[in-house]
Amino acid sequence: MRGDLVECTVKSPVALQLGDVVTDSVRPGVYITDVVLATPVNIQEISFKNYYTAYLTVRVLKNEEGSDERSAKWFTCVRNYGLMSSPHTEGGSQDYFSIYRQQMLTEPDNVITVRLILRQPSSVWLNFNIEDIKIFSLAEEESERDVSSWLSTITPAKEPFDLNGLPDPDTVSSTIQHMWALTEIMQSSQTSASIGRFDMLLSEVRPNTGQASGCSKT
Repeated sequence: MRGDLVECTVKSPVALQLGDVVTDSVRPGVYITDVVLATPVNIQEISFKNYYTAYLTVRVLKNEEGSDERSAKWFTCVRNYGLMSSPHTEGGSQDYFSIYRQQMLTEPDNVITVRLILRQPSSVWLNFNIEDIKIFSLAEEESERDVSSWLSTITPAKEPFDLNGLPDPDTVSSTIQHMWALTEIMQSSQTSASIGRFDMLLSEVRPNTGQASGCSKT
C-alpha cells in the first residue's frame, strides 16, 4: 500500500567513463544519480519516467536497526532492470515505470540515500537519463490492527445442540423412504372400478365348496 510522497533531493548525474574525461570523446555508457532523503524512510515505491536508459540498477544506503549513520551500508535492491525492449530500438525509451518493494532483493527500510545506476550500451542514442523521480513511503499497516481488534469482538459461535436421546437421523430417513415407497405401491395398485355394498356382502357369505353352483331337486 502506497504511503506519502517522500521529500528528497535528486543530485545531478555523474558519468562513469574510462580514459581521460577531457580528451576522450567516446560517450559514457553509465550514469549514476543519487537521491538523498530528508529522513530515513521505509520505501514502498520508486517511480520515474525513462529517457533512453536501457538498464537500471538500484542501490540503497540504509541504517541497520539500532545503529547510527556512520555504520550505514549499501545494499543492491534491483540489478540490471530492463527498461527498453532492446537498447537499439525505441520500445520503452520514454515510458513511465514503478518499482515496488516486493520486486526488490532486500527490504528498503531505514533508507537515507537511493543510488540509481543507469546503463545504455547502445551508441545509437546521444543522451540517456531518467526523469520525474518520485519515492513513496510504506504506509502504516493500520488495517492489520483493525482486523485484529475486529476479530476480538466477534461473538463466539454457539455450541451445537445436544442430540442425546433423539433417534438416529439415518434410521429416521430410511424409515420415511420406506413408507413413501409403500404409499406409491398402494396408490398404483388401486382399481378404478367401484364395488357395491351387495357385492361385498355376497362375497363374505358365499360358501367355498369347490363345486359349480346349481339348483338341487329333492
